[in-house]
Order: sequence, then structure tokens, then C-alpha cells
Amino acid sequence: MFLEQLPALAVYNVDGDIFVTDNMCTHGNAMLTDGYQDGGIIECPFHGGSFDIATGAAKAFPCQVAIKTYPVRIEDGWVCIDQLEGVA
Repeated sequence: MFLEQLPALAVYNVDGDIFVTDNMCTHGNAMLTDGYQDGGIIECPFHGGSFDIATGAAKAFPCQVAIKTYPVRIEDGWVCIDQLEGVA
């Protein structure tokens, strides 16, 4: 997802819950949506590091810095970002 004046964002469905994070890995120049999602974990396609989708926390080396997460709500079928500032 691309929105003017925001970084590229990733939208995930984890067991029916919707989450939005920055789409760029904090370790390398890789789009996380090109990686592998296993439940609530997204794996970077470059080096295999991973992040918790709900919290943004780095979960596997070489990733050490969290990705930003955004609070969202669903309104009339649309995913709405409640704040433009990341919370993680």
C-alpha cells in the first residue's frame, strides 16, 4: 500500500485481525510483503530475519530494530489508519 507522504505500508490479516506496519525491513532494503508470513510473524525475504506483525518487534537475527506499527480500524470494509505516527 502506498499513501502520499507515508512510507510503503504492509497490511496483514492474522486470524481475522488486521494489522498495518511499515513495509521496509529495518535491517536491509527489502519489502516485507515479498517475504513469508507464518501466522503473526513476517520473515524478511533477504536475510531471513523476522518481525512480530502485531507489535513490530524484531524476532530473529539479523533484524534487531522493530518495524513501525500503526493502529487501525475497519470502517465500511476499509482499513483505516488511526494515527500517522507509528506506535512501535
